[in-house]
Amino acid sequence: MSLFTGRSFDVSLLGELVHVKSATATINDESAVATTRGVTNGYTDGKATCDVEYELDLSEFKKVQAAARKAGSFRDIKPHDSMFYANNGDDEDKIELFGVKLLLADLLSVDPDSADKSTRKLKGFVTSPHFVRINDIPYLSENDTRGLV
Repeated sequence: MSLFTGRSFDVSLLGELVHVKSATATINDESAVATTRGVTNGYTDGKATCDVEYELDLSEFKKVQAAARKAGSFRDIKPHDSMFYANNGDDEDKIELFGVKLLLADLLSVDPDSADKSTRKLKGFVTSPHFVRINDIPYLSENDTRGLV
């Protein structure tokens, strides 16, 4: 049985297949325990956000530059959907993020003693109420998104 590694994933960004040095998507769910007189008695649904980070080498970053040039600036790049997908013939894994708004993060990091490729980091956050789907299962409930989708 072949297992998934970071090399197994195809990543789509701005409608393009990109090769990332690294990528993360982190859900921040502020649901919390409910208490009465200091005793737990349930939970409350809190806000949910998702942060995204991509690290690209300069040749892959050119795809982001092209989108920025077309939009007029990096800040004018519109939110887009992004997907992380792996399939090894026996199994698949798919993470979909909806309405990702990109921000430039680490623009330059120079280490004259390193033989590593130069990279740029992008950060972003999910803006769509469709939020995140994990293997076609939404993270948010229909109740969470009522009136929004």
